[in-house]
Amino acid sequence: MSQTSPSANHPSAPLSRALDQSESVQETVEQSANELLVINAVLKQNWPNEVQAGEVAQALRKTDELENRIHDSAEDLAQVNQVLAQEISEREELERELARTKVALSRAKSETAD
Repeated sequence: MSQTSPSANHPSAPLSRALDQSESVQETVEQSANELLVINAVLKQNWPNEVQAGEVAQALRKTDELENRIHDSAEDLAQVNQVLAQEISEREELERELARTKVALSRAKSETAD
């Protein structure tokens, strides 16, 4: 989950919202993959091997393929979330550095004005 909760006018807020949304989608994808795994297991268990032919066998293979694609998508989303979190962290550090620089510049200006 997102480690920061910037205010709405904070420069990193759009990235934080995107990360939150992406994490929510990732959770949904992972839940869907797990549900499909259970459904597929039940179907395979309840259909005897001799019945698992033709269209039934094809449907079971397709659900296996779909399950794998969903798991892959969840992993891809996790990587995207990691990149977003890193980007947010880097931006926040740059914003802190900029704020410190502005303060130092302001002090330097006031010292030279005196």
